[in-house]
Amino acid sequence: MTASSQPRRVAIKVNTRRSEALDVASAFVQGITAAGMGCLVDPEQIDELAARVDGADLVPWTDARERAAELLVVFGGDGTILRAAEWSLPRRVPLLGVNLGHVGFLAELEPSDTADLVTRVVRRDYAIEHRLVLSVVVTDEHAGTRWESFSVNEVSIEKAARDRMLEVLVSVDHRPVSRWHCDGVLVSTPTGSTAYAFSGGGPVIWPDVEAMLLVPLSAHALFARPMVLSPFSRVDLDLSGSLSNSGVLWCDGARSTDLSRGSRIMVRRLPQDLLIARTGEQPFANRLVKKFDLPVEGWRNRDVGA
Repeated sequence: MTASSQPRRVAIKVNTRRSEALDVASAFVQGITAAGMGCLVDPEQIDELAARVDGADLVPWTDARERAAELLVVFGGDGTILRAAEWSLPRRVPLLGVNLGHVGFLAELEPSDTADLVTRVVRRDYAIEHRLVLSVVVTDEHAGTRWESFSVNEVSIEKAARDRMLEVLVSVDHRPVSRWHCDGVLVSTPTGSTAYAFSGGGPVIWPDVEAMLLVPLSAHALFARPMVLSPFSRVDLDLSGSLSNSGVLWCDGARSTDLSRGSRIMVRRLPQDLLIARTGEQPFANRLVKKFDLPVEGWRNRDVGA
C-alpha cells in the first residue's frame, strides 16, 4: 500500500480512570471506524477501547504508521491533554480536547457538544490555533546540560524542604533582575496563565498574546511582582546561596528533576508551537467566564435569597 492510499487516521488519548471518558471515546471510535478511518491509540489504552468497539482499526501509536495521524482527540481534563501534548507536539499533530475533567481550559468541547464531532473530523471541519510553548534546559557547574524538556503551561521551581526557602537569582536577557528568597518561581505561557500562575497571583493573559509570564511564589522581597516578558526573552533562574539550597523543577506538573546549589534553569520559547484544533469560534472571554463561573453582573447584583 502506498503512502497516498493509506487510510486516514486520528490518534486517541483517554483518561481511562473516568468511565464517562471511555464511553464518549468508544462512541467516537465507533463513528470514526464506520467512516472508514483508523485510530492510533496510546498502547496502554488500546485493549480497553478494543474491548468496547468491535471491528475498530486500532493501531498502537508506537507503530511506524503513527505519522499518518492528522489529529489527536483527547478525552479527559487538562492533565490528560497536557500528557497528550508530549506525543502531539514533536509530531506537529493538532490536538482537540473533549473535557471530561473539572475545569478544562485547554479542551474545545464538553461531552454534550460531541454529537457532530465525528462528522467534523471526517470533513476536517476545524481551525488550527497556535500556542506558545517553553523550552527548558537545566545545567550545573560540573556536568553542563543535564536535563531538557518543554512546557505547555508552566515551568515551576519549588523548594524541596518545607522549612527552607529557595534563593534564586532571576535574570532576563542576561541581565540580573532580582534575587528572591522564596517558595518558588514560575515561568508561564499565556496558556498556563489560568493555571498555577493564576493561583500564584499572576494575571490572566489571552492565549493569542505572545508573551512569557514570570511569577515569584511567596517571595521575601520588596520587589516581587509578576512580570510579563517578551516572547523572545531568555529567563535564567540560578540557585545560589547555601549548600542546602535545593529544590525541584516541574514542567506542567508532569516531568521533573531535582535541583541543587549551582543549578541554572534556562527558559526560552520553543521553536515549535502546540497546535490546538478548534471546531468553532468561542472567544476566550466567554471561555473565561464559563470556566471560572464569573459573576458578570458583579456580586452586588446576585440574588441573596429571602
